[in-house]
Amino acid sequence: MDEVLALTRRAAEVACEHAQGRTLFAAHAALPWPQEPVLQLWHAQTLLREFRGDGYVACLLSEGIEGLEALILHAATGEVPVDFLKASRAWPEEEWAGTQERLRGRGLLDGHSLSTEGVNLRRHIEDRTDRLALPAYAALGDVGCERLAELGSPFGRAVVEAGLLKQS
Repeated sequence: MDEVLALTRRAAEVACEHAQGRTLFAAHAALPWPQEPVLQLWHAQTLLREFRGDGYVACLLSEGIEGLEALILHAATGEVPVDFLKASRAWPEEEWAGTQERLRGRGLLDGHSLSTEGVNLRRHIEDRTDRLALPAYAALGDVGCERLAELGSPFGRAVVEAGLLKQS
């Protein structure tokens, strides 16, 4: 845990140098660092999540994609079960269905799956979001990022296996 904390904290501290326009990130960055290592790791991971998340929201908005639309497009990838997204976000079914229809009308969905245009748009948004998140991770370099992924993966699996993140 010491090594994953050191890598995560280093990336989070570098991200603080690039906080402009990232309101949720900046709000979390303004909080003091906890003393306990587990809480430090939680704080660092929260900072990195919000750093990327604020960039993601900017990319979505620049492409004219609103919150529920983003959620439905994510569901349409098949990466996360639709029932999980519906239950965890609690959008009313009629709003979900109406938004799906609008996305079909825009050519982004083919049935419940992404159309070719939808795949291309999601790839474009994800690539731009990744580029916006680069300053934090560039500080670690390729080797540090690979090490963080290697060390962090068991933590994520443990959360899922413990039932702390349930997918229906």
